[in-house]
Amino acid sequence: MMDFASQPETSFQPRVAVLAAVVVAGGALLGGYAIYEHHSAQNLATQNQQVTAQLNSTQHEVSDLTAKMNALDARIQQQQAAEQEAARARALRVATASRHAVPRRRREDPRFKQMQSQIDAQGKAIAQTQSDLSDTRTALTGSIAHTHGELVALEKKGERNYIEFDLTKSKRFQREGPVEIRLRKANGRHQFADLQLLVDDRDLTQKHVNLYQPVMFSTPNSPQPVQIVINEISKNHIHGYVSAPKYSQSELASATNAAGSAPSGAAQATAAGTTSGQPPARQKLPVPQP
Repeated sequence: MMDFASQPETSFQPRVAVLAAVVVAGGALLGGYAIYEHHSAQNLATQNQQVTAQLNSTQHEVSDLTAKMNALDARIQQQQAAEQEAARARALRVATASRHAVPRRRREDPRFKQMQSQIDAQGKAIAQTQSDLSDTRTALTGSIAHTHGELVALEKKGERNYIEFDLTKSKRFQREGPVEIRLRKANGRHQFADLQLLVDDRDLTQKHVNLYQPVMFSTPNSPQPVQIVINEISKNHIHGYVSAPKYSQSELASATNAAGSAPSGAAQATAAGTTSGQPPARQKLPVPQP
């Protein structure tokens, strides 16, 4: 006779095995996705740190160059003063000797003229170096606004969008342009802040951000990095702005494609104008919409 009591137990075991396999596979997929997201966030944070380190290194180089130029300027000024004093002493000796000598036609000392030419050439070289140094400073710091007035001046250039913000220490994120920001800590005495950012659904932490220190990161649809600058820090409060490119990568690509198709229309207009005897109409390229 068949044992009917053992039949349900035997059919239940394959179901349990299948369910266990599904649970294990789902856990492996979730674990792999979590590891991928963690590695992506770490790579983005490393890139931001590298860009910040490069900017700090460049600023140090500018500071060293400024110190060298100041030392060179001081040395040249001392040399000029010594040479002028020696020239006055020689002129005084010549004037004293001429009082007791037979009057004769005065002749200019060629050595003094040569010395004056050298001094003028050195002065022009110093002025050119100072001008180059000023241009370098402008290139490095011209994109950072320290006040609201400077921010307005940057915005008038029309190259980027600027969004000012005020943040108080909170657990909530605040949307500012293409990024969401949360202030975790603000140290008014030492002038630094800790920020938490949400960029394309990725959580990033920026610790010890100093005053006027730009925080830069890139997004997939942005042709240039997005920049965050803090220009005022007080206790548990910061004021700053977000700088982002005026046009996205897709908008620039659309404008490029439209510009590439413009010559065919222009050629048709030129042919029509030649046939009718009238000058061809000017073709206007489409402007990307902000």
